Amino acid sequence: RYLMGRQFMVLALVFVINMSGAPVEDADVLSLPTPLANMFLKSGLAMILFTCMIGQLNTQVNASHCMLDYLNDHFATFTVWVAMAIEASGLLHASYLIQIIVAKLAGKTIESNEPPRSGGMNLLFW
Repeated sequence: RYLMGRQFMVLALVFVINMSGAPVEDADVLSLPTPLANMFLKSGLAMILFTCMIGQLNTQVNASHCMLDYLNDHFATFTVWVAMAIEASGLLHASYLIQIIVAKLAGKTIESNEPPRSGGMNLLFW
C-alpha cells in the first residue's frame, strides 16, 4: 500500500516541477533553431530531463547504495506516513471507479483473478 501512495507523490511532484519550471511564452534560449527550441521547451522535455537527472536519479542511486542510511531519518519517516495517509484516504481508489465507468461505457466486463467480493468487502472497497 505504501508504494501506491509513494508513486502518487512522485507523479504529483513531477507535474508540479514541470508546471513551475515551464518557460515563458516565446522564450529564446541560446538562439537555438525554432524546431529544436520547441522540442525542448514547448513539449516539456527539458524539464523532464532536469527532473530525472537532478531530482530523482541521484536520490535513487544514493538509496540503492546506502539503503539503511537513506531511510534512517525523520524525513523518510514523514514521507512514509504521508504516503500511507494518501493510500488510506481512498484517493487512489478513484481509478477503480474510472475503470468501472469506462468498462460499462465500452460494454465490456472486467475480468479479475480475485474471487467475487462479499458485502463487507464491497463496503471496504469503496
